[in-house]
Amino acid sequence: MPGPTTRRVWVVCHGYGQLAAYFIRHFAFLAEEDPTTVVLAPEGLSRFYLQGTSGRVGATWMTREDRLTEIEDYVAYLNQLSDTILAQCPPEVQVLVLGFSQGAATVSRWLAHAPFQAARLVLWAGAFPPDMDLAVAARLLQQVPVTLVCGSQDEYVTAEAVAQQQAALHSLGVEPEIIWFEGRHQLDRTVLQQLSEAISSPTL
Repeated sequence: MPGPTTRRVWVVCHGYGQLAAYFIRHFAFLAEEDPTTVVLAPEGLSRFYLQGTSGRVGATWMTREDRLTEIEDYVAYLNQLSDTILAQCPPEVQVLVLGFSQGAATVSRWLAHAPFQAARLVLWAGAFPPDMDLAVAARLLQQVPVTLVCGSQDEYVTAEAVAQQQAALHSLGVEPEIIWFEGRHQLDRTVLQQLSEAISSPTL
């Protein structure tokens, strides 16, 4: 739980079809190893059956239907949630924001309207949304260090796509840090540990 001794807060947003209760398990070791670390895993506001009309359930941050309203809804939700958590933390607390897959675009849009300054933005197996206002995007990205993380065998994100993302960010005045790991479209504990250790460093 957050409190006066909290030094780090991770806000981690899952990908399409995932649930926060399972997603957060990948980050549990961070808080276990460091009691001054808090991990917050919000969940997309829309749930659905992953196959057909029964069985496993997943969540999504948005769909093509009424997408602008859905974006406004999750930005408001994430702001309210982070306000509640950060109000319980000391002013100097560091906030690392990580978005996995669909969550990458989600956290990018959110941070453009968030009332706090993130210590780092991590886009993991996902991309910065290309449809954001360029001035808003540049202002956000030039204030927050950006890290791109991708698995070498990711079935959805190719090396070419990562290079294109790097070029797009570079055009906005940002040189992102890029981390590759051996794996597919998934999280990696070693990289998470690396990010945790480097959160307060200006260069990863």
